[in-house]
Amino acid sequence: MATLTVLIVIVFCVGYLCIALESVTKINKAAIALLMCVGCWTLLMLDPGFYYPAVGDGSVTHHVLEVIEHHLGDAAGTLFFLMGAMTIVEIVDSNGGFNFVRDTMKTRSKRKLMWRVAFMTFFLSAILDNLTTSIVMIMVLRKLVQSRGDRLIYAALVVISANSGGAFSPIGDVTTIMLWIKGVITTQGVLTEIFLPSLVSMLVPAFILQYSLIGKFDKNQNLPKADVSQFTKGQRNTIFWLGVGGLCFVPVFKTITHLPPFMGILLVLGLLWTVTEIFHYNTSEDDTMAKRVSDLLSKIDLSTIMFFLGILMAVAVLQEIGVLTALGEGLNEAFSGNYYVISGIIGVLSSIVDNVPLVAGCMGMYPVAEAGPMAVDGIFWQLLAYCAGVGGSMLIIGSAAGVVVMGLEKITFGWYMKKITWIAFVGYLAGILVYWLLRSLLF
Repeated sequence: MATLTVLIVIVFCVGYLCIALESVTKINKAAIALLMCVGCWTLLMLDPGFYYPAVGDGSVTHHVLEVIEHHLGDAAGTLFFLMGAMTIVEIVDSNGGFNFVRDTMKTRSKRKLMWRVAFMTFFLSAILDNLTTSIVMIMVLRKLVQSRGDRLIYAALVVISANSGGAFSPIGDVTTIMLWIKGVITTQGVLTEIFLPSLVSMLVPAFILQYSLIGKFDKNQNLPKADVSQFTKGQRNTIFWLGVGGLCFVPVFKTITHLPPFMGILLVLGLLWTVTEIFHYNTSEDDTMAKRVSDLLSKIDLSTIMFFLGILMAVAVLQEIGVLTALGEGLNEAFSGNYYVISGIIGVLSSIVDNVPLVAGCMGMYPVAEAGPMAVDGIFWQLLAYCAGVGGSMLIIGSAAGVVVMGLEKITFGWYMKKITWIAFVGYLAGILVYWLLRSLLF
């Protein structure tokens, strides 16, 4: 088993390296992620005694298939949520719904726009989630910034701001939702103690990035007039508020019904689809066919979906063979008692592998205590919420928001690592320092 574990880790590392070198190999990262996923699961299936060493009658194979279906179900929920959110945003965008946001944020100053984007993304991601917020903000930026070089800087800031904003809200990130549902953090606790560190983790990178944006936009390039179908201003605003308001309603829907978040997304998509069909009833046939949801579905970036599927399922193998848990236990032994270092390293690791199984492994490994750092709203759990969320900004594939922005704006792993990683890391450390000061002086 030890040999197979090593082989699985090697396959994952080689695949990850190829994804990181996509700009060099010219091979789409989605293809590598799918090969990595199948390779890891195939190696896991080869050991007949992985789960039940004394059984060799095929029950192990059956059990592995059940495990695959379990992880596929978890991944499918994330993928359907992503596809639904991307479709909703595409509907709003194609029918002129984001013109309202565009006109609200418009300015000729590149730096003023940067700060407006940073703060709007930060607070919006706490209300919605960092994934949905990133999609919305990228669509808005496409209308505000025509220069690709400038838009990449803004897009990187969107990733950082979305992850920072999601960290201080119990519904802003998948990991905070997990910790919140388990009861190791409370709404009041994260809002009062994580808000300021999260804000600093966004402000510091924004302050550094502003020096990459100099001057003003050209009048003819910035804020082009969009050619928006035949909808009235009222209809466009209706589409906007239904889309964005519906996304805001998804966490409420989950709380009320206890259904998975993707069900709420499908509800909003169905409602928005119906309304746009009604609005298109009196438009010309050419315009109707160009803007209907059935046509817009073809614009969804399926390569990003496939990449997400491959990454989630490959990391699931590492979770099954106990690599992530063993890593957490090793950290605990090496840095016993220093929860700032342990959580900080976990945050760095969350930029390399998916933070969801990483946090899940920590939740299963560390027991909840009645008092001390492991208590509810204790130092460890709050730092884990902050580090797992904000730490994902250090690499473009370290968070769901980063993966989506990577797909939408075609950002390469190498460009982000060269230009942005160190900036995000500085903000990450600044937030941890602020949390330490708050804990030492106030709490």
